[in-house]
Amino acid sequence: MRRFFLTLFLLVAFVVLGTGAAGLWWVQQPLRLPAPTVDLSVEPGTTPKGVAQSIESAGVAVPWQLLYGWFRFSGQDRQIRAGSYELERGVTPRLLLNMLVRGEEATRSIVIVEGWNFRQVRAALAKAEQLKPDSLGQSDADLMTRLGRPGVHPEGRFFPDTYTYSKGSTDVAVLQRALRAMDKKLDAAWAARASDLPLKSPDEALILASIVEKETGVAKDRAEISAVFVNRLRVGMPLQTDPTVIYGMGTRFDGNLRKKDLQTDTPWNTYMRPGLPPTPISMPGKAALLAAVQPSQSKSLYFVSRGDGSSQFSSSLDEHNRAVNRYQRGIDTTTPKGDQR
Repeated sequence: MRRFFLTLFLLVAFVVLGTGAAGLWWVQQPLRLPAPTVDLSVEPGTTPKGVAQSIESAGVAVPWQLLYGWFRFSGQDRQIRAGSYELERGVTPRLLLNMLVRGEEATRSIVIVEGWNFRQVRAALAKAEQLKPDSLGQSDADLMTRLGRPGVHPEGRFFPDTYTYSKGSTDVAVLQRALRAMDKKLDAAWAARASDLPLKSPDEALILASIVEKETGVAKDRAEISAVFVNRLRVGMPLQTDPTVIYGMGTRFDGNLRKKDLQTDTPWNTYMRPGLPPTPISMPGKAALLAAVQPSQSKSLYFVSRGDGSSQFSSSLDEHNRAVNRYQRGIDTTTPKGDQR
């Protein structure tokens, strides 16, 4: 009996439309919206009737019974998917149903930039449009516990990439995706590592990659910069890399690195402490990960910026001092005096 009345209702609904031609005309006419865009949330388990009612309740000027009749008449009513949708002016009943059946949710995106630190990542997430700040007020340690990594430092653990998300998604969900992505990229890089690396674990490779990421001005220099640090690790030289010192300074860094900063001890001061720092200092991209585990075959122990983003590499201190004089001081001399790195 219930099915009979439903069928009767559908017939009446389309009789109201006039004829089949009138119905075809109606489903292709733009619906009247109360604003340029209307948000529509379809929760899991919502019936086709409930979806039609939600659309009318959102302010769309259409009787829900008519929409429901269209959904049933199309034969696709049971294919409507849950999700967060955005209806725009010009949407017709036919386009609306296609959107709901295909699950074409309204999406936004956030970019985690190569070389960012975790503080910058959290700031970007906090500003991201339509992203629920579920981690708001949580410490980094608490957040890592929530992500299933208790006791793990967050730096370097999130792969830099563009992440799309549905309206209403949470920042924790985005971080979970970035965390899994970094796990996969790091595992792949470690599996492809050179056989003679002075690195004991994937974590050490991640630390080195984060330094390479911050020291690289042009892509072609990555593998050579990695070689400098790998060579230093092999012979027991301190890494003496400025980005680690800057990282250790945290928010105290004002844009200028001074001699006293290099002489102020922190766990990340590689001028004062041997070997790798205790954690990564940035989010390295795929190229930096690969450079860390596949450094160039080079004897370089030093490098200095040429001033154009690229670096000049040297295998001896004398060579390096001449490069410093030339590229940093504008003095082309063979006298080996100046800063050591």
